[in-house]
Amino acid sequence: MRAKVDKDSCISCGACVSICPEVFEFDDDGFAVAIEEEINEDDFEKTKSAIESCPTDAIFEIKEND
Repeated sequence: MRAKVDKDSCISCGACVSICPEVFEFDDDGFAVAIEEEINEDDFEKTKSAIESCPTDAIFEIKEND
């Protein structure tokens, strides 16, 4: 699984970064971004919580076959 943040929808609230800093961080423009590589299995649940917590639904889960 990977995650992707839609910068056009991101409001920089920081929920994803707070919940799962292993996967999400802020870029130089202050918007959230997700790591490029496959998410470690240990971080799946925290990543899903971050996705669900996004108030603008700006984060998408990308499955292996997508």
